[in-house]
Amino acid sequence: MGRLFGTDGVRGLANGELTAELALGLSVAAAHVLGDLGAFEGHRPVAVVGRDPRASGEFLEAAVVAGLASAGVDVLKVGVLPTPAVAYLTAELGADFGVMLSASHNPMPDNGIKFLAKGGVKLDDAIEDAIEEHYERFGVHNWDRPTGASVGRVREHAEGAELYLSHLLSVLPNGLDGLKVVIDGAHGAAAQVSPEVFRRAGAVVVATIGDQPDGLNINDGIGSTHLEQLRAAVVAHGADLGIAHDGDADRCLAVDHEGNEVDGDQILAILALGMREAGTLAKDTVVGTVMSNLGFKLAMEAEGIQLVQTAVGDRYVLESMKEHGFNLGGEQSGHVILLDHATTGDGTLTGLMLAARVAATGKSLADLASVMTRLPQVLVNVKGVDKARAATDPDLLAAVAAAEAELGETGRVLLRPSGTEPLVRVMVEAADLAQAQAVAERLAEVVRVRLGS
Repeated sequence: MGRLFGTDGVRGLANGELTAELALGLSVAAAHVLGDLGAFEGHRPVAVVGRDPRASGEFLEAAVVAGLASAGVDVLKVGVLPTPAVAYLTAELGADFGVMLSASHNPMPDNGIKFLAKGGVKLDDAIEDAIEEHYERFGVHNWDRPTGASVGRVREHAEGAELYLSHLLSVLPNGLDGLKVVIDGAHGAAAQVSPEVFRRAGAVVVATIGDQPDGLNINDGIGSTHLEQLRAAVVAHGADLGIAHDGDADRCLAVDHEGNEVDGDQILAILALGMREAGTLAKDTVVGTVMSNLGFKLAMEAEGIQLVQTAVGDRYVLESMKEHGFNLGGEQSGHVILLDHATTGDGTLTGLMLAARVAATGKSLADLASVMTRLPQVLVNVKGVDKARAATDPDLLAAVAAAEAELGETGRVLLRPSGTEPLVRVMVEAADLAQAQAVAERLAEVVRVRLGS
């Protein structure tokens, strides 16, 4: 069996790779590993379980709850809520661990299981490996089962949404009085939560889209990966800005009053300057990834703010933040981590903080976003090559060096072997799109010739 856990839990086609049996077995394994980690004499482990609105989440939730309760874990079902809400509630309610059923921005047929450790934090690799080892060793049958009063109890925790909303409002630095906003909930987990909290914060929610989840329409042509409807709605309603989430609302992208996208790099830049002004930006540093736009790095340097870059993936951003004591980080895709207020990326919190900055400054989102200029970025995926030699082939390395010399200080080259496919990603940034395209295609051809089978 290959490793079940990916960069963000266990994902797959629901009822295909991700079956009820797998969900039950992994939950039993998690109960033994995570329950034991939080156990002490006389203590019954408690787990918070939430999900996004996918139809498959209904049967997968039932399997997860059955597995946990059969292993002696008391379960608090919080229903359809964003991933960051489940993380917050896991910490707030003192639970031993949390479980979120979602495949985030993936299409509806997919689903996923994400386990959170005590405190609502992501699992490290060693804990994930321990859960997998337990599952492979004992499966769904070969383990000692509690009976009688020792089995877990299951109850609905309807107060979870209100606790989460109250938390979001409590950390806002200022109200959003009169700000006209459009919210795109991606027909996902924040479809009701996000518009409600914006209204309570004082914003005028002039329109909501992606707010009618039916179990089948999550992320379907809408949300943070499909901004077309949000752009049109913001312009049509004369809104000050638009906020877009993905299926589990751990992401936030935005649209300014003219319908222009404001991506994760720009959101980070805006929040970094606001936090530095307030004296709350730890070590005057923001954390991004190697895919962060060069324009972001140049803008932060000009403002005296350091950018630390990690491998691609919000888990690596979070690891760097925790290790070095930073409190702001994220990705171009809209995963933004405000570590003073959340243990993971929180799209609703990010949107609120962004809107609060607009309200506090009296400037438009477009003006705030202009602190950085996004340099044209071209990405070419070269398939069917020996990705293992990407970092060692002398002719390819020479071609990259020549391209970097050509681009100078206002451009860069990044070669990234895929972690899951036999391909190499060639990313080029330059001040001019035509130059970026030409250099990317030239390097892609070198990759094909030198690394082709």
